[in-house]
Amino acid sequence: METMRVVEPKESRGPYALTVDVQDGIAIVTFDLPGESVNKIGRAVKDEFLQLADRLERDKDIRGAVLISGKPDVFIAGADIEEFLTLETAAQAERLSRDGQMLIDSVARMRIPLVAAIHGACLGGGLELALACTYRVATDHPKTVLALPEVQLGIIPGAGGTQRLPRKIGLRAALDMILTGKNVRAKKAYQMGLVEELVHPAILRQIAVQRAKELGNGKRPQTRKERGFMDTLLDGNPVGRSVVLRKAREETLKKTKGHYPAPLAALDAVAAGLSGRRAHGYREESRLFGEMAATDVSRQLIYLFFATTALKKDSGVGVPAEPREVKKLGILGAGFMGSGIASVAVQQGTVVRMKDADHARVGKGLAAVRSVLKERLGKRQITRQQMDDTMLLLGGTVDYSGFASVDLVIEAVFEDLATKHEVLREVEPLLKPEAIFATNTSTIPIGRIAEAAARPERVLGMHFFSPVHKMPLIEVITTPGTSPEAVATAVAYGKRLGKTVIVVNDGPGFYVNRILFPYINEAGRLLEQGAAVDAIDAAMVAFGFPVGPMTLLDEVGMDVGAKAAAVMHQAFGDRFAPAGAIDRLVAAGRYGRKAKQGFYLYDEAGKKGAVDPEVYAVAGAAAERTEIPAAEIQQRCVFAMLNEAARCLQDGIIRSERDGDVGAVFGIGFPPFRGGPFRYIDSIGAATLVGQLEELNSRFPGRFEPAERLLQAARR
Repeated sequence: METMRVVEPKESRGPYALTVDVQDGIAIVTFDLPGESVNKIGRAVKDEFLQLADRLERDKDIRGAVLISGKPDVFIAGADIEEFLTLETAAQAERLSRDGQMLIDSVARMRIPLVAAIHGACLGGGLELALACTYRVATDHPKTVLALPEVQLGIIPGAGGTQRLPRKIGLRAALDMILTGKNVRAKKAYQMGLVEELVHPAILRQIAVQRAKELGNGKRPQTRKERGFMDTLLDGNPVGRSVVLRKAREETLKKTKGHYPAPLAALDAVAAGLSGRRAHGYREESRLFGEMAATDVSRQLIYLFFATTALKKDSGVGVPAEPREVKKLGILGAGFMGSGIASVAVQQGTVVRMKDADHARVGKGLAAVRSVLKERLGKRQITRQQMDDTMLLLGGTVDYSGFASVDLVIEAVFEDLATKHEVLREVEPLLKPEAIFATNTSTIPIGRIAEAAARPERVLGMHFFSPVHKMPLIEVITTPGTSPEAVATAVAYGKRLGKTVIVVNDGPGFYVNRILFPYINEAGRLLEQGAAVDAIDAAMVAFGFPVGPMTLLDEVGMDVGAKAAAVMHQAFGDRFAPAGAIDRLVAAGRYGRKAKQGFYLYDEAGKKGAVDPEVYAVAGAAAERTEIPAAEIQQRCVFAMLNEAARCLQDGIIRSERDGDVGAVFGIGFPPFRGGPFRYIDSIGAATLVGQLEELNSRFPGRFEPAERLLQAARR
């Protein structure tokens, strides 16, 4: 006999997140948060879970239970992050953590066995809840991933994750998950003992119910096989654990450079749990969670989380416009950028036609796409069959055959206006009228490129960043004449490729490269003044950038940088006058890594070595190295960037401070823990920033004149 029960909280508040269907003594609990695309654990849901646990505890006819999601591809996405915004003190955050621990503990202590039936994302509080269950069944499906991503928000797992995970999968494996926040796919989760069983999605519910019956009838739950020798040696005794924790702390400090306190706090919480007193471990987890939630780092990272979440829902146009579906993509140019774009497109199921001038270039482009897929194969993220099937979506050509049916063309040819005009004039007559032409130019205004188009309303920019398969940002650049439908289509397709997309208005360098140029240029000026190459890089890495400006120029190619600098100088005049050092290095053939010669020395494999001592003479820098304080290097490079970001907002290049922050963090690695240029301006204070810019401008006339927007903010 089947009965339906609904968990009814004491206070009536509309639809409920949890429903219970009892079948033959097994309660199937479905979590389906009303009005949301994902399941999140907020205060109301916690109340429902507590009442559910109480009800299941009292009903002696129920012998077991299954927790399953009502969402298509999400088990539980974690805690409701919006509740974090209401926290004002560390003490409030600590109480929130304790509430979470109590909830999970009530699940762990239930009289009956509870089986977690996991399909889709099982993250944060969702994984902490699953860890408290008696048994875990997961689907062997690409959408099923498990993670504790809290450190990416500047906090630590706060509902027992730092305590239960090491006991479940061992210290080393647990630290790898907790300190990185990375996703673990279902198969890997099974291999490491995080889940007990893998099944096909079609039989998840059936198998979970069966396991709940078996466990309810007294069968012992399946446990992980014996761990290997190294696991036993390092995880199984206090000396080994102290070695692991010490090594993890060293590695964490090396990676975070002390900018991110959460991973270190997570280590402390894990260590407290291993001290032998469980209550002490949980207390430390709550205390440290509270401390981390009150840090400025956490506030900035949570701000970026909400900013990127909002961008996912943003169509990019202010008027209603329905995006067209992109089933087939044409790419002009099979070089580094063209093949990079092709590699992400085919992985999302798009049929791609890639054209270049000769068969050798096309072949090289196809090989580059295959190498990206081989990297994923090597990491066991895809199978050999999936790799072969994906490559079947890609075709190469030296003419325009196949372009008549494409929905979108992305041009990635040489950064030269005449060349771009030539390919646009060649391809446009062959395209269907509704097809969109997007250029991947990094500096040339889209309006100039669209001058050669018969249908300029269908021309826009899609600026990808290098390397395409790793960099998360796309700038979609529009002109006053670009149609809303074309913009909506480009934005929707960029999101389909898994990218964060910002829409910017046309102008030389657009947004990201425009704010990058004064930063790089100031580094060149410092070099000319006598600063050491490695001192400049070290100062900016210490500020929080992933690499320094000199290393970045070597990576991008100094010839590419010099060409972009000329475009920017022509557009903006003396304010963007390039440092002569770069031009002199380019003239000497020092293009960077690709030439095995730049600011640094490179071996045959392209691995970076020490600074090339000859670079100073070639660059025309001061004969003697000058000790310029790291603080001044940081101030000059960063303030030049902040000032230009403010100008971009004032000129209408970007739509909002949010877009400016996301663009800088995801496009050029502006330190995430500082929130982005505009958040950083807020933290300095506009009046303080203007005063320091004016002081710099008195020393270096014309380079640091404060943007009008900053002056207005300072006056306010």
